[in-house]
Amino acid sequence: MIRNSALDKMRDGQLALGVLLRQARTVDIAGAMAACGYDWLFIDLEHGSMSLDVAAQICSAALAVGIAPIVRTPIMDIRMAAKAMDNGALGVILPRIETVEQAKHVADSLRYSPMGHRSVIGTLPHFNFQAPPLSEAIQQMDKANMLTLLVETPTAIANIDAIAAVDGIDTLLIGSNDLTLEMGIHGQFTHPDFDAAVCKVLAAAQKHGRFVGLGGINDAAIVGKYVKLGVRMIAAGSDIQFMTSGAMQRAKTLRALQE
Repeated sequence: MIRNSALDKMRDGQLALGVLLRQARTVDIAGAMAACGYDWLFIDLEHGSMSLDVAAQICSAALAVGIAPIVRTPIMDIRMAAKAMDNGALGVILPRIETVEQAKHVADSLRYSPMGHRSVIGTLPHFNFQAPPLSEAIQQMDKANMLTLLVETPTAIANIDAIAAVDGIDTLLIGSNDLTLEMGIHGQFTHPDFDAAVCKVLAAAQKHGRFVGLGGINDAAIVGKYVKLGVRMIAAGSDIQFMTSGAMQRAKTLRALQE
């Protein structure tokens, strides 16, 4: 049985914590992040220089240790999204979704029939390259694969109720930095307009049975506010951010020994 640890957590009403991978290139990052208590990997093929081949290897390693590999593709790159899902990803994140037509195209392309028209292949890494009956494989894959739309523009906010209504979409992930940038209030995560936008996404998600995620905010008090309102998927930080913050703190501690 394929399990998606992020979806399992959210379906149980718990937080699904993810770490963004942009610099990591070796498969041991999957086990390391699982050991640190994370539920999913945010494998970034939009802004990072990682190849799909490297991403697929990390996805396979993640499947083995029980942390969900989720791949972010470039804007509306449905072909890459499908390839990622065929090669180990347990879902994809599609950036800059702004219209119901885009959301429908995502669901139609990345869900199997009868919901969509995703192409099937004979063997998948998700099943250790064995071949269960096709009907069983499709049911398991559609249940375990998470389709996430990045909400990061005022246009997306204006259309969010219709976007959230699209069958086959699981999660609406608010890209806080891009959204506030587009709103002209970059980084002002306590601004009333940003709060209104987040609450509008939460309302649409609750109405249509979707999950809401939040990324780009480090302030625990702000994140905590939205967790109380229903956010369940959190991009907690990136590999380079964690490495540099830990390294800087260690250097500061050791420098202080000579004072």
